[in-house]
Amino acid sequence: MNECMERLKNGIITENPVFIMALGLCPAFAVTTNAVNALGMGISSLTVLMFSNLLISLISKLIPGRVRLPAEIVVVASLVTIVQLLMQGFAPSLYDALGIYIPLIVVNCIILGRAEAYALGAKPLPALFDGIGMGIGFTLALFLLGSFREIIGAGSFFGIPLVPDAYHISIFVLPPGAFLVMSFLVAAMQYYQDPDRGKKATVGPSLEEVKTVVVKPAPKPAAKSVPKPAPNPGAAPAAPAAPAKAAPAAPAKESPVAEKPAAASAPNSEAAPAAPAKESPVAEKPAAASAPNPEAAPAVPAKESPVAEKPEAASAPNPEAAPAVPAKESPVAEKPEAADLKEEKKGEE
Repeated sequence: MNECMERLKNGIITENPVFIMALGLCPAFAVTTNAVNALGMGISSLTVLMFSNLLISLISKLIPGRVRLPAEIVVVASLVTIVQLLMQGFAPSLYDALGIYIPLIVVNCIILGRAEAYALGAKPLPALFDGIGMGIGFTLALFLLGSFREIIGAGSFFGIPLVPDAYHISIFVLPPGAFLVMSFLVAAMQYYQDPDRGKKATVGPSLEEVKTVVVKPAPKPAAKSVPKPAPNPGAAPAAPAAPAKAAPAAPAKESPVAEKPAAASAPNSEAAPAAPAKESPVAEKPAAASAPNPEAAPAVPAKESPVAEKPEAASAPNPEAAPAVPAKESPVAEKPEAADLKEEKKGEE
């Protein structure tokens, strides 16, 4: 029973088809020139809506999914035909006033919408009360529209004169008057459903105050220090880290560019005999020959460079060093001073 009462309240107030959901506005604006026409249209729609919801809920399991919408239209059209015939027989004046809008109930979005959205999946009794609630809500909306338009525009109510003809506002009987009355009634319904109505509205800061407010960044939280664990006296001491071994350095490659020979350092008597360095083919200046050592072994003549060299001062030989390898003579002709020195060496030998 609570569900049925909830469906009634939902159709009349919470989801009023005209003031809240804005459905069925075409007949609401067209036939509400007076209260009688509004009630006739509302009661006709209420009857069709009530019985269509009940029948569609009863046969919902028998309707195939592919023909669901055509089946609903057939049910609604049958009920509209019955209502039209009854109105034509018992209220011909009302039938003539409503005219074409009675057959158009078949395609009224309120009736097809409730059949599709609720009645098709609900039980018969809640579907019946849903149709009654929506029908009463639609009838009430039409009645309010028709009453205000008739009183303000025609100065009468149900045909009874209330306002003198000099004070009539004829625009309310015309279509623009329907929109004006509709706007005021929708505003009143919205105010009634507002949960905060009657409360003092809180006035916020002005635009200038908002512009001048300096927003400070939020301070960052301080980093939490993690306490170090206390040393355990009974634990074994940590092993010392092994020293890192340095990789041996790779020998540097000699530059192929010829360098000038530097003065030879004093040889070490205990060191191994050094291999003779190959002389550069570039011509060098001859060095002055050093005095020969009579106790030293005869020196092997060095191979002379094919390019004339300039003599350089020879270092003093070590008596205990190994005999030097004679250098090959250069096929290039030597200067006469070098030849004389060579003859003197041979004579002393």
